[in-house]
Amino acid sequence: METETIAAIATARGQGGIGVIRISGEDSIEIADKIFVSYLNKKLKDTPGYTARYGRIFDKNECIDEVVALVFRAPHSYTGENVVEISCHGGVFVTEQVLKLVIDNGAIPAGPGEFTKRAFLNGKMDLTQAEAVMDIIGAKGKEAARVAISLRDGALSQKINKIKKELIAQAAHLAAFADYPEDDIPQVEMDELINTLNLSEKILTELICEYGNGKIIRDGIDTVIVGKPNVGKSTLMNFLSGFERCIVTDIPGTTRDIIEETVSIGNVILKISDTAGIRETSDPVESIGVEMAKNKISGAQLVLAVFDASKNLDQEDISIIENLKDTNAIAIVNKMDLETKIDCKYIEENIKKVIYCSAISRKGLNELEKTISEMFYTSGSDFTDGILYNSRQYAAAKMALECIVEAKNAIDIGMTLDAVDVSIESAIEELLKLTGERVTEKVTNEVFSHFCVGK
Repeated sequence: METETIAAIATARGQGGIGVIRISGEDSIEIADKIFVSYLNKKLKDTPGYTARYGRIFDKNECIDEVVALVFRAPHSYTGENVVEISCHGGVFVTEQVLKLVIDNGAIPAGPGEFTKRAFLNGKMDLTQAEAVMDIIGAKGKEAARVAISLRDGALSQKINKIKKELIAQAAHLAAFADYPEDDIPQVEMDELINTLNLSEKILTELICEYGNGKIIRDGIDTVIVGKPNVGKSTLMNFLSGFERCIVTDIPGTTRDIIEETVSIGNVILKISDTAGIRETSDPVESIGVEMAKNKISGAQLVLAVFDASKNLDQEDISIIENLKDTNAIAIVNKMDLETKIDCKYIEENIKKVIYCSAISRKGLNELEKTISEMFYTSGSDFTDGILYNSRQYAAAKMALECIVEAKNAIDIGMTLDAVDVSIESAIEELLKLTGERVTEKVTNEVFSHFCVGK
């Protein structure tokens, strides 16, 4: 159990309308009372939980700022401890001054994610819920935020707890039956045991199969834009980004390096790389960019291949199309506002998904969102009922599933119930790791090391 009182700035650094200094621990109210004076001369120690006081922060006799102090009393707070949140005017100087006073009067600086870590250690949430807190903060799109909030509310925990409860009941019965054969303990109902294992296998298999979708929602789709010079790749990148991210000129070879941006297309997050135009060139710098573009194709989850509708396909276009075989690719036939000369039939025969558009006039690009959603199974799907959202959760679920399968195989080949019980106990152990009920300090510290200070 953590005993020190910790403090940190909970809002982003920089100018803003408000800045929040969060204090948590047994002495948080006492420390805040040393520097806060209410306009009504009300001490925070006499203030009920969920109550705000309006006043000033003083450094000895000097007023630092006019603030609102909000009191939460244990265990009814985010961390489960006494908490005071001081809301002052936003800005680097004022917030740092208030934090310095709090530390000078007895608090210690909080580490990354330490407030949420204390909430976890104090039983306010399990580890999957704690991890979701940072996912809410880092959400890059609406769907990612919705899923993260559902996980914070316990959607994944509820699924895991359902399995765990049934397995624990079966393991307890198996252990009792094996250890006390002479006592009047009911026989193990094999049908009930097998049904429990089948249900556990079904739920875990579904979670593991949906992990790829969860990763896409959370991290986005690694996407690369490829094509010859001057087909409109940079214009498309600027449109998707919502601002002038790339230089657009009529001069072939303007883009030489890989330009990267994370953009939201409807409910889908794309981590886009705009590459150099693919062509034969004697320019050594451009040649490096072209080679990098070709390498990007092989590692991308999605390739947006751009073609110029106003020109006939040439050997470079055909080479690009050949390189897209066995990849998730969408052909974007751009410049449809001009006279069409391109061989659309050839493109459609070689690339399954084709969008006809004009990046400059933005016509036809709405189809891109729909097509991407359909390709990556996010359109019309609802993952807020609980999914695996990171590699730690995935690994624990995968190990639990393997143990469940071992238990079923042990029954099928006629092994003793002791052997079945060993596999079930191992599955329970993995599920306890997943929720954080039985997790090492090293894993706990690793999880919270990725959090921001103040959360």
